[in-house]
Amino acid sequence: MSAATVRALVCHGAGAPLAVEPIVLPELGPRDVRVRIRAAGVCHSDLSMVNGTLAAAYPLVLGHEAAGVVTAAGPEASVAVGAHVVLNWAPPCRRCWFCTHEQPWLCETAGVASTPRGTLADGTPLNVTLGLGALAEEVVVGDHAVIAVPEELPFHTAALLGCAVLTGVGAVLRTAALRPGESALVIGLGGVGLSTVMAARAAGAGAVIAVDVSDAKRELALAAGATHFLVSGDELSGQVRGLTERRGADHAFECVGRAATIRAAWRATRRGGQVTVVGMGAKDDMVSLAALDVFHSARTLRSSVYGNSDPDRDLPGLARQVLAGDLDPAALITDRITLDEAPEAFARMSRGEGARSVILFS
Repeated sequence: MSAATVRALVCHGAGAPLAVEPIVLPELGPRDVRVRIRAAGVCHSDLSMVNGTLAAAYPLVLGHEAAGVVTAAGPEASVAVGAHVVLNWAPPCRRCWFCTHEQPWLCETAGVASTPRGTLADGTPLNVTLGLGALAEEVVVGDHAVIAVPEELPFHTAALLGCAVLTGVGAVLRTAALRPGESALVIGLGGVGLSTVMAARAAGAGAVIAVDVSDAKRELALAAGATHFLVSGDELSGQVRGLTERRGADHAFECVGRAATIRAAWRATRRGGQVTVVGMGAKDDMVSLAALDVFHSARTLRSSVYGNSDPDRDLPGLARQVLAGDLDPAALITDRITLDEAPEAFARMSRGEGARSVILFS
């Protein structure tokens, strides 16, 4: 099938203004599919590409959290035209050491920040975020980068399953293995943080303490299932202990990706507790902990990459939970916008306003 020209949100360099402009998609390979995007979330990882926190190649089509309909498929593709799908930004190869040792979220070939694909209208080679470039009217991806979902699943909900929800739910259930009755502290209440709050509550956590720098996130946190809301500050550790019988939280989930908030999560966790870093930070933002404290506190510090999930296995299960009414990702959406309004959504996110902005395509 011949190449197609579509509109997409393009970043031309770290710190450069964002622009919606025409791009030319590549022709389909034997195992490729073309997906018409129906809904796409604006994720903080996209912002990290824009502000230079994550190294990327430019010009770059942003976006990696999306759902849509397959409109064309190569002759060897495993997904049929008409299928409703969620895009998978970290498809495992199933062959490397990590994949064959039950850690597909660490696959050696998955999660590359930017990859070459397509061109600008003038023929300039183009790159796409995390192999997808999903803030576009259509995308061309390999069939292993899409996951079929039921047609009755709303697109705006399906899109969030591909990143925010899978990451937050996985952090709680798979990485931390939170048990009913345990307390959970969640620092940072963007889409992923609120998903983590929702997952902790659904898992039967006792106290679910949500923390953000702005009191404007209070109602969002409580709606997601938080039992307490705190504004981040120097007294956070003492406040958390006051809500947890003076021990500190059993689990802390850091959903910001900064050294300062990782240390805050560490201090607010009880002896023997677990700190799970969900946020993706900068390579030069160093975390410092006292060696004696590491020994004496007996805390565990670990990261959660994509919720330590296998999207091919776990995402269909989340879709079933949504359809059964056990999970409501739509509660994370604070702004429903058009593609042309996406630059302002990035500005809101940089100011820490709202939760998920979702672009709806006709």
